[in-house]
Amino acid sequence: MLKKQQWIAAAAGVALLFAIFIFGKFSPSHEDHEGHDHAQDKVGQKEFDINVYIGELKKTMTPTQSAYLTSLEDALTRGDLVTQRKANYQSLSNFWRDSIHSFLPYVYYLSEKAKLENSEKNLNFAAHSILEELRGVTDPGLKTWMANQANDLFTRSLKLNPSNDSAIIGQGSTFFFGATGAPMEGIMKIRAVAEKNPNNVFAQFMLGYGGMVSGQNEKAIERFKRVVELDPENAEAVFLLAELYEKSGDKKQAIEWYQQGLKNVKNPELIKALEEKINSLK
Repeated sequence: MLKKQQWIAAAAGVALLFAIFIFGKFSPSHEDHEGHDHAQDKVGQKEFDINVYIGELKKTMTPTQSAYLTSLEDALTRGDLVTQRKANYQSLSNFWRDSIHSFLPYVYYLSEKAKLENSEKNLNFAAHSILEELRGVTDPGLKTWMANQANDLFTRSLKLNPSNDSAIIGQGSTFFFGATGAPMEGIMKIRAVAEKNPNNVFAQFMLGYGGMVSGQNEKAIERFKRVVELDPENAEAVFLLAELYEKSGDKKQAIEWYQQGLKNVKNPELIKALEEKINSLK
Protein backbone atom coordinates (compact mmCIF):
# COMPACT_ATOMS: atom_id res chain seq x y z
CA MET A 1 0.00 0.00 0.00
CA LEU A 2 1.21 3.51 -0.78
CA LYS A 3 1.96 5.04 2.59
CA LYS A 4 1.14 8.67 3.27
CA GLN A 5 3.99 10.65 4.76
CA GLN A 6 2.78 11.35 8.29
CA TRP A 7 1.61 14.95 8.85
CA ILE A 8 2.24 15.93 5.25
CA ALA A 9 -0.39 13.62 3.82
CA ALA A 10 -2.90 14.29 6.57
CA ALA A 11 -3.49 17.71 5.05
CA ALA A 12 -2.75 16.84 1.44
CA GLY A 13 -5.02 13.79 1.44
CA VAL A 14 -8.11 15.74 2.46
CA ALA A 15 -7.35 18.52 0.00
CA LEU A 16 -6.80 16.00 -2.77
CA LEU A 17 -10.09 14.27 -2.06
CA PHE A 18 -11.99 17.55 -2.19
CA ALA A 19 -10.23 18.88 -5.27
CA ILE A 20 -10.07 15.73 -7.37
CA PHE A 21 -12.78 13.41 -6.26
CA ILE A 22 -15.58 15.48 -4.84
CA PHE A 23 -15.65 18.69 -6.84
CA GLY A 24 -14.47 16.98 -10.01
CA LYS A 25 -11.57 19.35 -10.55
CA PHE A 26 -9.12 16.80 -11.86
CA SER A 27 -7.86 18.45 -14.99
CA PRO A 28 -4.47 17.34 -16.37
CA SER A 29 -2.39 20.28 -17.52
CA HIS A 30 -2.20 18.54 -20.89
CA GLU A 31 -3.79 15.42 -22.26
CA ASP A 32 -0.94 14.02 -24.26
CA HIS A 33 0.54 10.62 -24.87
CA GLU A 34 3.61 8.98 -23.44
CA GLY A 35 6.77 10.53 -24.82
CA HIS A 36 5.29 14.01 -25.28
CA ASP A 37 7.85 16.82 -25.15
CA HIS A 38 6.98 18.69 -21.96
CA ALA A 39 9.45 21.48 -22.69
CA GLN A 40 6.93 23.03 -25.07
CA ASP A 41 4.36 23.23 -22.26
CA LYS A 42 6.72 25.21 -20.03
CA VAL A 43 7.03 28.22 -22.33
CA GLY A 44 5.97 31.27 -20.35
CA GLN A 45 5.73 29.29 -17.12
CA LYS A 46 6.74 31.27 -14.04
CA GLU A 47 9.75 29.62 -12.43
CA PHE A 48 9.46 28.77 -8.76
CA ASP A 49 12.20 30.08 -6.45
CA ILE A 50 12.39 28.47 -3.01
CA ASN A 51 14.34 31.42 -1.58
CA VAL A 52 11.69 33.90 -2.69
CA TYR A 53 9.02 31.61 -1.24
CA ILE A 54 10.84 31.41 2.10
CA GLY A 55 11.27 35.18 2.07
CA GLU A 56 7.51 35.65 1.78
CA LEU A 57 6.88 33.23 4.64
CA LYS A 58 9.28 35.16 6.85
CA LYS A 59 6.97 38.18 6.62
CA THR A 60 4.26 36.25 8.45
CA MET A 61 6.42 35.16 11.40
CA THR A 62 6.36 36.42 14.95
CA PRO A 63 9.44 38.35 16.15
CA THR A 64 10.49 35.34 18.23
CA GLN A 65 10.23 32.96 15.30
CA SER A 66 12.06 35.39 13.04
CA ALA A 67 14.93 35.83 15.51
CA TYR A 68 15.31 32.08 15.97
CA LEU A 69 15.29 31.44 12.22
CA THR A 70 17.97 34.11 11.73
CA SER A 71 20.17 32.35 14.27
CA LEU A 72 19.73 29.04 12.42
CA GLU A 73 20.54 30.61 9.05
CA ASP A 74 23.61 32.36 10.49
CA ALA A 75 24.82 29.05 11.92
CA LEU A 76 24.47 27.47 8.48
CA THR A 77 26.53 30.25 6.93
CA ARG A 78 29.28 29.84 9.52
CA GLY A 79 29.31 26.05 9.49
CA ASP A 80 32.22 24.75 7.44
CA LEU A 81 32.42 21.11 8.43
CA VAL A 82 30.06 18.66 6.75
CA THR A 83 28.89 17.41 10.12
CA GLN A 84 28.03 20.99 11.15
CA ARG A 85 26.15 21.68 7.94
CA LYS A 86 24.16 18.46 8.25
CA ALA A 87 23.15 19.42 11.78
CA ASN A 88 22.25 22.93 10.64
CA TYR A 89 20.10 21.66 7.77
CA GLN A 90 18.32 19.33 10.18
CA SER A 91 17.63 22.20 12.59
CA LEU A 92 16.23 24.33 9.77
CA SER A 93 14.09 21.45 8.54
CA ASN A 94 12.75 20.85 12.03
CA PHE A 95 11.94 24.53 12.47
CA TRP A 96 9.88 24.77 9.31
CA ARG A 97 8.08 21.53 10.10
CA ASP A 98 7.38 22.02 13.80
CA SER A 99 7.12 25.79 14.25
CA ILE A 100 5.81 27.06 10.90
CA HIS A 101 4.19 23.87 9.57
CA SER A 102 5.34 24.64 6.03
CA PHE A 103 6.11 21.65 3.83
CA LEU A 104 8.32 23.16 1.12
CA PRO A 105 11.06 24.69 3.32
CA TYR A 106 10.91 21.60 5.52
CA VAL A 107 11.51 19.18 2.66
CA TYR A 108 14.00 21.53 0.95
CA TYR A 109 16.35 21.56 3.94
CA LEU A 110 15.71 17.86 4.55
CA SER A 111 16.79 17.23 0.96
CA GLU A 112 19.93 19.33 1.31
CA LYS A 113 20.89 17.32 4.39
CA ALA A 114 20.23 14.04 2.56
CA LYS A 115 22.48 15.13 -0.30
CA LEU A 116 25.32 15.85 2.12
CA GLU A 117 24.83 12.51 3.85
CA ASN A 118 24.58 10.68 0.51
CA SER A 119 22.46 8.10 2.31
CA GLU A 120 20.19 5.92 0.16
CA LYS A 121 17.59 5.77 2.93
CA ASN A 122 17.44 9.52 3.53
CA LEU A 123 17.59 10.44 -0.16
CA ASN A 124 14.65 8.13 -0.81
CA PHE A 125 12.66 9.45 2.14
CA ALA A 126 13.00 13.06 0.98
CA ALA A 127 12.26 12.13 -2.63
CA HIS A 128 9.17 10.09 -1.79
CA SER A 129 7.93 12.86 0.51
CA ILE A 130 8.05 15.29 -2.42
CA LEU A 131 6.51 12.82 -4.86
CA GLU A 132 3.62 12.11 -2.50
CA GLU A 133 2.87 15.79 -2.14
CA LEU A 134 3.19 16.43 -5.87
CA ARG A 135 -0.13 14.79 -6.70
CA GLY A 136 -1.96 17.64 -4.99
CA VAL A 137 -0.01 20.49 -6.64
CA THR A 138 -1.64 22.51 -9.43
CA ASP A 139 0.74 25.46 -9.88
CA PRO A 140 2.88 24.62 -12.97
CA GLY A 141 6.07 26.33 -11.81
CA LEU A 142 5.95 24.78 -8.37
CA LYS A 143 5.11 21.37 -9.81
CA THR A 144 8.12 21.47 -12.13
CA TRP A 145 10.44 22.57 -9.32
CA MET A 146 9.24 19.81 -7.02
CA ALA A 147 9.44 17.20 -9.79
CA ASN A 148 13.05 18.17 -10.54
CA GLN A 149 13.94 18.11 -6.84
CA ALA A 150 12.51 14.61 -6.44
CA ASN A 151 14.14 13.44 -9.65
CA ASP A 152 17.55 14.64 -8.48
CA LEU A 153 17.16 12.86 -5.12
CA PHE A 154 16.04 9.59 -6.72
CA THR A 155 18.89 9.80 -9.25
CA ARG A 156 21.43 10.21 -6.44
CA SER A 157 19.88 7.26 -4.61
CA LEU A 158 20.03 5.04 -7.70
CA LYS A 159 23.74 5.75 -8.05
CA LEU A 160 24.14 4.14 -4.63
CA ASN A 161 21.76 1.26 -5.36
CA PRO A 162 20.69 0.89 -9.01
CA SER A 163 18.44 -2.09 -8.20
CA ASN A 164 16.09 -0.30 -5.77
CA ASP A 165 12.71 -0.78 -7.47
CA SER A 166 11.00 1.87 -5.36
CA ALA A 167 13.55 4.48 -6.39
CA ILE A 168 13.34 3.40 -10.04
CA ILE A 169 9.56 3.84 -10.01
CA GLY A 170 9.81 7.13 -8.14
CA GLN A 171 12.39 8.57 -10.52
CA GLY A 172 10.36 7.54 -13.55
CA SER A 173 7.20 8.98 -12.01
CA THR A 174 8.68 12.46 -11.68
CA PHE A 175 8.36 12.89 -15.46
CA PHE A 176 4.56 12.73 -15.14
CA PHE A 177 4.83 16.03 -13.26
CA GLY A 178 7.20 17.78 -15.63
CA ALA A 179 10.70 16.82 -14.51
CA THR A 180 13.39 17.67 -17.05
CA GLY A 181 14.63 14.69 -19.03
CA ALA A 182 13.41 11.81 -21.21
CA PRO A 183 9.90 10.76 -20.10
CA MET A 184 9.82 7.55 -22.11
CA GLU A 185 12.99 6.30 -20.45
CA GLY A 186 11.43 6.70 -17.02
CA ILE A 187 8.14 5.14 -18.10
CA MET A 188 9.91 2.12 -19.58
CA LYS A 189 11.79 1.61 -16.33
CA ILE A 190 8.53 1.59 -14.36
CA ARG A 191 7.04 -0.88 -16.84
CA ALA A 192 10.08 -3.12 -16.44
CA VAL A 193 9.53 -3.23 -12.68
CA ALA A 194 5.81 -4.00 -13.18
CA GLU A 195 6.60 -6.77 -15.66
CA LYS A 196 9.16 -8.27 -13.30
CA ASN A 197 6.77 -8.05 -10.36
CA PRO A 198 3.10 -7.55 -11.38
CA ASN A 199 2.20 -7.37 -7.68
CA ASN A 200 4.22 -4.20 -7.11
CA VAL A 201 1.47 -1.80 -6.02
CA PHE A 202 3.62 1.31 -6.40
CA ALA A 203 4.51 0.44 -10.01
CA GLN A 204 0.91 -0.36 -10.94
CA PHE A 205 -0.36 2.83 -9.29
CA MET A 206 2.13 5.13 -10.98
CA LEU A 207 1.56 3.53 -14.39
CA GLY A 208 -2.14 4.16 -13.80
CA TYR A 209 -1.43 7.74 -12.83
CA GLY A 210 0.74 8.19 -15.91
CA GLY A 211 -2.05 6.86 -18.10
CA MET A 212 -4.52 9.19 -16.44
CA VAL A 213 -2.51 12.38 -16.92
CA SER A 214 -1.80 11.44 -20.56
CA GLY A 215 -5.49 10.91 -21.31
CA GLN A 216 -5.22 7.12 -21.69
CA ASN A 217 -8.13 6.46 -19.35
CA GLU A 218 -8.76 2.81 -20.28
CA LYS A 219 -5.17 1.91 -19.49
CA ALA A 220 -5.36 3.91 -16.27
CA ILE A 221 -8.52 2.08 -15.20
CA GLU A 222 -6.85 -1.26 -15.85
CA ARG A 223 -3.87 -0.32 -13.68
CA PHE A 224 -5.94 1.14 -10.83
CA LYS A 225 -8.15 -1.96 -10.76
CA ARG A 226 -5.00 -4.02 -10.37
CA VAL A 227 -3.96 -1.75 -7.48
CA VAL A 228 -7.30 -2.32 -5.73
CA GLU A 229 -7.01 -6.08 -6.27
CA LEU A 230 -3.64 -6.02 -4.55
CA ASP A 231 -4.57 -3.41 -1.96
CA PRO A 232 -8.36 -3.17 -1.38
CA GLU A 233 -7.93 -0.33 1.12
CA ASN A 234 -6.09 1.94 -1.31
CA ALA A 235 -8.56 4.84 -1.15
CA GLU A 236 -6.74 6.96 -3.71
CA ALA A 237 -6.97 4.27 -6.39
CA VAL A 238 -10.65 3.68 -5.57
CA PHE A 239 -11.58 7.35 -5.94
CA LEU A 240 -9.50 7.77 -9.08
CA LEU A 241 -11.39 4.86 -10.61
CA ALA A 242 -14.65 6.58 -9.71
CA GLU A 243 -13.41 9.81 -11.28
CA LEU A 244 -12.23 8.07 -14.45
CA TYR A 245 -15.53 6.24 -14.93
CA GLU A 246 -17.41 9.48 -14.35
CA LYS A 247 -15.29 11.25 -16.96
CA SER A 248 -15.97 8.44 -19.44
CA GLY A 249 -19.73 8.76 -18.89
CA ASP A 250 -20.18 5.41 -17.15
CA LYS A 251 -22.30 6.65 -14.25
CA LYS A 252 -23.12 3.16 -12.97
CA GLN A 253 -19.47 2.22 -12.49
CA ALA A 254 -18.67 5.67 -11.12
CA ILE A 255 -21.39 5.33 -8.47
CA GLU A 256 -20.16 1.87 -7.49
CA TRP A 257 -16.61 3.08 -6.98
CA TYR A 258 -17.66 6.23 -5.13
CA GLN A 259 -19.78 4.05 -2.83
CA GLN A 260 -16.87 1.71 -2.25
CA GLY A 261 -14.67 4.65 -1.33
CA LEU A 262 -17.33 6.09 0.93
CA LYS A 263 -17.08 3.05 3.21
CA ASN A 264 -13.62 4.13 4.40
CA VAL A 265 -14.29 7.87 4.79
CA LYS A 266 -14.67 9.14 8.36
CA ASN A 267 -14.75 12.91 7.85
CA PRO A 268 -18.41 14.08 8.08
CA GLU A 269 -17.93 16.83 5.48
CA LEU A 270 -16.33 14.42 3.04
CA ILE A 271 -19.11 11.90 3.62
CA LYS A 272 -21.77 14.53 2.90
CA ALA A 273 -19.97 15.75 -0.24
CA LEU A 274 -19.53 12.20 -1.52
CA GLU A 275 -23.18 11.38 -0.92
CA GLU A 276 -24.14 14.49 -2.89
CA LYS A 277 -21.78 13.46 -5.67
CA ILE A 278 -23.33 9.97 -5.80
CA ASN A 279 -26.87 11.36 -5.84
CA SER A 280 -25.99 13.73 -8.66
CA LEU A 281 -24.95 10.74 -10.80
CA LYS A 282 -28.16 8.78 -10.26
